[in-house]
Amino acid sequence: MRSEREMMDTILSFANEEEGIRAVIMNGSRVNPKARRDPFQDYDIVFFVRQVGPFVRDRSWIRRFGGMMIMQTPDEMETEPDVTGEYSRFAFLMQFADGNRIDLTLIPYERRDKLPGDSLSVLLLDKAGTLEPYPPPSDRDYLTQPPAPQSFAACCNEFWWVSTYVAKGLWRRELPYAKTMMEGPVRSMLVRMLEWHVGIHSGFTAATGKAGKHLEKHLAPKLWEAYVGTYADGDYERIWEALFAMGGLFRETAQDVASHFGYAYPEEDDRRVTAHLHYVRALPEDAVELYGEADG
Repeated sequence: MRSEREMMDTILSFANEEEGIRAVIMNGSRVNPKARRDPFQDYDIVFFVRQVGPFVRDRSWIRRFGGMMIMQTPDEMETEPDVTGEYSRFAFLMQFADGNRIDLTLIPYERRDKLPGDSLSVLLLDKAGTLEPYPPPSDRDYLTQPPAPQSFAACCNEFWWVSTYVAKGLWRRELPYAKTMMEGPVRSMLVRMLEWHVGIHSGFTAATGKAGKHLEKHLAPKLWEAYVGTYADGDYERIWEALFAMGGLFRETAQDVASHFGYAYPEEDDRRVTAHLHYVRALPEDAVELYGEADG
């Protein structure tokens, strides 16, 4: 595996030699002073170029960066090719055979002032010397922000609303549907609530990372253990248990967040939906209706 120095030399030597490249920026974890170094960190690179089209049409230059394992070009995967060649941006996501990865985005130099700000940015090259210096990199743009009342309410509503979908899928024995609802909307709302909980207890100075990947570092051991218990395999009973574990953890942390900000936690939604989940779990598999006379 090529070292970081070798990779940076390769990137910058190519940029210096290629007249069409006018400036280079690096983003992401490699410029984050708080990020732990490991061999899976990629190189998030932006090339400001005179024209994007020539780099897209003739891709022989990519070989300069090493032997390829696999590459992805997301800008042309779900849209029609840009026949005009006037690309506003184009990304090459490159996984090399030696384990290194470069996520390279090409942006027209004339659009340099329209690039969204990113606090994890370092200017590596500016041939014309016209770009404003970047402040020292930090993770300030990636810190959890306090929730607005509407955001908190929407998170609670989505969590309990979609939990009923999971129950429906489990009763129907529709494993893919149940797991998709649980690991998609329901878990994302749980992670959001946990992030707000971490924010409260860190003064909103902690970055929990994409999909909450750093939650273990910031949650109390008991809460982390509870979160681990929300993951289940493909067994229906264990999924039910994990779903109720999710509900318990969501309730605990949401009430904490609500208390801190003076928001109203939807106790009645929680109570009614939780009762419904227990009801559906016990519902006979040959049931033809919900909440019939026998249910009172």
